[in-house]
Amino acid sequence: MRAVVARTGSLAVEDVVEPEAGAGQVLARPVATGICGSDLHTLDAQADNPDELPAMVFGHEFCSEILELGPGTEGRFPVGTLVCSVPFVEGAEGPELVGLTPNFPGGFAERMVLQEHRLLAVPNGLAASSAAVTEPLAVGVHAVNAARLRPGDVPLVLGCGPVGLAVINALRLAGIRPIVASDFSATRRDRAVAAGADVVVDPATQDAYATWLGHAGDPLPPSPLLVPGMPAPSTVVFDCVGAPGLMAAHIEAVPSHSRVVVVGVCAVEDSFVPVRAIEKELTVQYVFAYTPEEFAHSLHLIGEGLVDTGSWVTAACSLDGVADAFADLRHPDHHCKIVVTP
Repeated sequence: MRAVVARTGSLAVEDVVEPEAGAGQVLARPVATGICGSDLHTLDAQADNPDELPAMVFGHEFCSEILELGPGTEGRFPVGTLVCSVPFVEGAEGPELVGLTPNFPGGFAERMVLQEHRLLAVPNGLAASSAAVTEPLAVGVHAVNAARLRPGDVPLVLGCGPVGLAVINALRLAGIRPIVASDFSATRRDRAVAAGADVVVDPATQDAYATWLGHAGDPLPPSPLLVPGMPAPSTVVFDCVGAPGLMAAHIEAVPSHSRVVVVGVCAVEDSFVPVRAIEKELTVQYVFAYTPEEFAHSLHLIGEGLVDTGSWVTAACSLDGVADAFADLRHPDHHCKIVVTP
């Protein structure tokens, strides 16, 4: 079969061996697969460490059509059903992340293998390109759930790419307002407003933290100066960028007792001065992916029209166009989400 192989930091369409469905698995045809920021990060990591990261076929944000039921399957969905899935398949040594392992090709290919018990049928005649965005939406839903927000909390969302939009949508649906969002890209700021942000900031011309704190009320003092009757802390930052240096910036800018939820992926070493976080008694929480229940809930939100992921998809490409699409996505004003349609 044809697939886009990522090798030593380069992408090329190659003929590879078609996967076979094992016990409890199905063979599927990817219909639409989103290109994720982590795909770009992994490609860069391959270029930097060509001897450590093997060749693989990316694509973990997918909507696929069942082609064949493997041995030991229950037949939960018939051949021809459009499905989404948490992108994990049972390998010889345990679960592996589809599209980020050399053992199970992702959706940038003509065929892929999925675990039957993890499949979810695409509801309500939903377009495959919209359903494929279930995965990044679930990341935002998980981040907001993990933050355990309270009435009165005021969130700041830094970065309005797909994950930032997912967080904004999840905050809107949870009734947490006002939502302050920041991004250097005017296009992304417009998308943030459409997703539900109440205040958008261009950090090139405004201080995002100062704007956010203007909506959050008076900051609380450090713990030794707290007195009975003071309100609960309300300042929460969702870092959806993941760039080095941002954690140090958060620690310096946020008030005492703030919470910082790190959603964006920083794949290089970073540093900050811990005592500054200690003095402010900050809570920093890193979040990863989502639970199966959150993934299913996210597909439901899209299927019921509560989140319009179709508007996130700004282009589609064939396998032959994937390398160009990766280049385009390095310019945030050009696209939000590009889906691959093998």
